[in-house]
Amino acid sequence: MTTRSLGIGLIGVGRHGSRYMHHLLHDLPGVSLAALCRKRIGEGVGNLPTREIPMYGDYRDLIADPAVHAVVVVTPPALCLEVCLAAVKAGKPLLIEKPLAPTGREARAIVRAAEEAGLLLMTAQTLRFDRTILLLKEHLPEIGRLRYATFSSRIEAKASAQAWSSMPGQRGALLELGVHLLDLVPFLTGESIVDVRCEMDQCPPLAPETLALVQAHTESGLRCVMDIARVESGRVARTEWVGTKGQLTADWHHQRVTGVIGNAVPQEWIVQPQQTILAALRAFVSAIETKTPPPITGLDGCRAVEVADACYRSAEQGGATVNVGAVAREA
Repeated sequence: MTTRSLGIGLIGVGRHGSRYMHHLLHDLPGVSLAALCRKRIGEGVGNLPTREIPMYGDYRDLIADPAVHAVVVVTPPALCLEVCLAAVKAGKPLLIEKPLAPTGREARAIVRAAEEAGLLLMTAQTLRFDRTILLLKEHLPEIGRLRYATFSSRIEAKASAQAWSSMPGQRGALLELGVHLLDLVPFLTGESIVDVRCEMDQCPPLAPETLALVQAHTESGLRCVMDIARVESGRVARTEWVGTKGQLTADWHHQRVTGVIGNAVPQEWIVQPQQTILAALRAFVSAIETKTPPPITGLDGCRAVEVADACYRSAEQGGATVNVGAVAREA
């Protein structure tokens, strides 16, 4: 008896979407890339073997294709709401690349639509699958009660990576890069971020920010400091956690974790790289096949965007302390 393969339609085949396409073509047994959608349909998709795969210029046509059983969305976040509503209407599970939406209001609308339809919705907060982050989480209990944490995420300012944030009025580095960190705090601690203070080099809608400095507090009062920026060169991606019994540092760019725990000799763990997009796709497919909730829900993605909303509100107010829940209720 032949089992029908799960046909996945991919919306967005740019620089990042091409990585999803590669994995869907080569690395997921029992899954087929059923269709592609891209705005600039005439440009093709490079040297990957896609000649027999339907290419659509309109996402609605891809969603309507009966060979498409589930949808992966790797578009600028401004498009996520309308794509989601179309997929919900068609009853097709969704994986949406982070951020889930450009604002908390739209993120909540996406989550609500999926919940009301009983539809599987997963947010691709791919850093949760990074082995460096997972090793850090495993060792965090060893450093005792957490006192504070710092994060640095600085990535090269390449125009191709900023396409979705270069449009007038769009948000920039905080939403594109920092949303990973806003999601990592609850992932690593089990606590929500309740208030923030934020400063930016410039505030949307005048121009997308390239620098954001964030101070955040969790429910227990844990302080987290975040440095998020686009830089000319020299990528930095690390976090340091300080507890009553020691300290841990994780560098997910260089794939290592170091620790000083008690009076023991400092330790270092080198981590084998993980293809985090592939891990996210496998989790999505598994959730569909087993009819179980995905490991990163739409609500998880929504909460990260709501914290970002509060950061933008704080920056507009000159770095004032802003309550995350209050901003979400106002929207």
